[in-house]
Amino acid sequence: MKTMPAGLFKVHCLKVMDEVASKREPVVITKRGKPVAKLVPLSKEKDDIFGFLKGKGKVLGDIVSPILTPEEWGDLY
Repeated sequence: MKTMPAGLFKVHCLKVMDEVASKREPVVITKRGKPVAKLVPLSKEKDDIFGFLKGKGKVLGDIVSPILTPEEWGDLY
């Protein structure tokens, strides 16, 4: 885990935040050599129940026309 003095963090805070987000590694911020804060990446949000499979399927063939004719359906039609 990377540590960084508060003064250095203050100067480079946006760069450090981008690094934490991209590398997914926390940074401990120290003041006078003692840890005072920990910058950690946010955990990935869970996929929503609606739309989480969007773009995963593939349509093959005609999905509009019926599979069977009325004669083939027989009594079920």
